[in-house]
Amino acid sequence: MKKIFLLVVLLFSVSSIWSQRNQIIAYMDMEYILENVPEYIQAQNTLDAKVAKWRKKLDDQARHIEVLKSDLANEKAILTKELIEEKEEEISIKQVELRRLESLYFGPNGDLFLVRKQLVKPIQDQVYNAVQSIAKRKNYDFVFEKSSDLVMLYSNKKYDISELVLSTIDRTRLQEQKKEERNKKKAAPKKEVTKVQQEKIEQKEALQNKKIEAVAKKIAEQEAKKKEIADKRKALMKQREEKRKLLRQKKEEARKKKEEEKKEKEKEKNKEDN
Repeated sequence: MKKIFLLVVLLFSVSSIWSQRNQIIAYMDMEYILENVPEYIQAQNTLDAKVAKWRKKLDDQARHIEVLKSDLANEKAILTKELIEEKEEEISIKQVELRRLESLYFGPNGDLFLVRKQLVKPIQDQVYNAVQSIAKRKNYDFVFEKSSDLVMLYSNKKYDISELVLSTIDRTRLQEQKKEERNKKKAAPKKEVTKVQQEKIEQKEALQNKKIEAVAKKIAEQEAKKKEIADKRKALMKQREEKRKLLRQKKEEARKKKEEEKKEKEKEKNKEDN
């Protein structure tokens, strides 16, 4: 409905202006253009690789949580209430961390949104600049995007400037490459880093080191927690083994005592018979 409304408004607008003078209209296919821009393909491949890496990390952590749950279910019968609560807390912490990572990677304004914006926006700017240049050069009054919300009931191929946009982008890229090569040849020796720049570099490195230390500390705490749980479990198993050993020892002593008492009774009986 929205698309039809936009089309009607556009037709009325164009027909109103058309009565005053002939309008020059063109359109382009953004999807086709992007598929034929090497920078976009490279950006999309980079983004796909990052997404695959993030999903693998999330899947690995989810599988690890399932393993912890399975281990707890299998060991619950031999664990104390305290150890069960500690394991449940560990699982809960990892589940919270998993949800945090999911939001960090794929949530609103997450890494996926930011990286896509960072990679794709420069290419969209190239297309926009190319369209502006072509429209001014050929005196187009309107340039429509074929895959937008506007419904194009019919489009004559001769008004499609997609190939022209691509050639403009290619020409601009070639000019930029030549300009960059000239600048490299003319480039002066690198200036010494100023004191202010050095301080900024050191501050950035210090901040990065703090982040690394925080991550390392968190990992160390998690490992310490795991070791503590493992030590408690080991101590519990040892304690139970000692109890079983003591019980077997007492049973053996009781058996020997019973046999000795039996032998004593037999001796006394033999004496009475004699």
